[in-house]
Amino acid sequence: MAELAQTCLYSLHNELGAKLVPFAGYAMPVQYPMGVMKEHLHTRAAAGLFDVSHMGQVILRPRRDMAALEAGLEALMPVAVQGLAVGRQRYGLFTNDKGGILDDLMFAARGDHILMVVNAARKAHDIAHLQAHLSDVALVQPVTDRALLALQGPRAEAVLAGLVPDVRAMRFMDVITVDTLYGPLWIARAGYTGEDGFEISVPEARAEDFARALLAAPDVAPIGLGARDSLRLEAGLCLYGHDIDEMISPVMAGLSWAIPKSRRTGGAREGGFPGAAHILAELNDGPAARRVGLRPEGRAPMREGTVIWDSDTGGRDLGGVTSGGFGPTVGAPIAMGYVPDFAATPGTRLWGELRGKRLPVTVCELPFHPTTYKR
Repeated sequence: MAELAQTCLYSLHNELGAKLVPFAGYAMPVQYPMGVMKEHLHTRAAAGLFDVSHMGQVILRPRRDMAALEAGLEALMPVAVQGLAVGRQRYGLFTNDKGGILDDLMFAARGDHILMVVNAARKAHDIAHLQAHLSDVALVQPVTDRALLALQGPRAEAVLAGLVPDVRAMRFMDVITVDTLYGPLWIARAGYTGEDGFEISVPEARAEDFARALLAAPDVAPIGLGARDSLRLEAGLCLYGHDIDEMISPVMAGLSWAIPKSRRTGGAREGGFPGAAHILAELNDGPAARRVGLRPEGRAPMREGTVIWDSDTGGRDLGGVTSGGFGPTVGAPIAMGYVPDFAATPGTRLWGELRGKRLPVTVCELPFHPTTYKR
């Protein structure tokens, strides 16, 4: 652990009894004494506090004007950057020339600049990518002096409003900046659990005090990476490096909702992003394979790497599980994976191979548990 990077809340994690594991080059809490199952259920019932300071925060400032910056950033993604209202955040995807996903991210319009939050394992790549392609129109400024916390669950608003009353007026994907006793907080109403909640960027010097203030609320418990993973799986959310990567297109991944009409065939700003020909063709004609939800029969989880077959003996290898485990809220094993388009219809019965034995699994709709975002 000594060789790994640490977030500014490392001492607090130890004080709280966290079990630390390597993740994206950091020593991160995978669970606390409550345990993964109870942490998961507590987040669904009340509010969970996550340290996500390992993720990358990046500011893009225009060299000339915001219009040039927005057009430049839009040329790297199949989503709409131009026209995003100040005070709003949007889901984004960097793509490559073959239509694969380089990373998924959030970006927010904050008046005179754009704030991005990228995945921890990809932040060095993403910063280099931005510098290589936007240097003429933007100053790419990694944020190195702020922590990032996520407060998630049905009691998140009430708890955070006790410290920052302004959050009560926010809706899903709103972003605000508020001056507080803990310094200027950059707050987004979003998260990675399927629950209502917030991601809060706080100056590192005050991050521990802020975390302790949130944890002082009876409804709040510290939550580790284990429950974070099971929560996002129940919500049907992709994890980069597992469910999406440079070989998977947004259409295959079921992320077509992020691509607006303006960027599609016949749109006002059709194409113009890496891999556009491939992605637009898939939008029009359908992909060869799709990400689907999978419901194993019985109690045995089908985890990442489980091979999916079209028959209980012989038959064809159709693909595999990319994320899987036990869904505490669902009360049963759940998984996501890729199968050919012809096998992606909900209700299709397939078989997953576990320890040399094939067990039935049924294709289903995502998510496994409904989201509760405040629209």
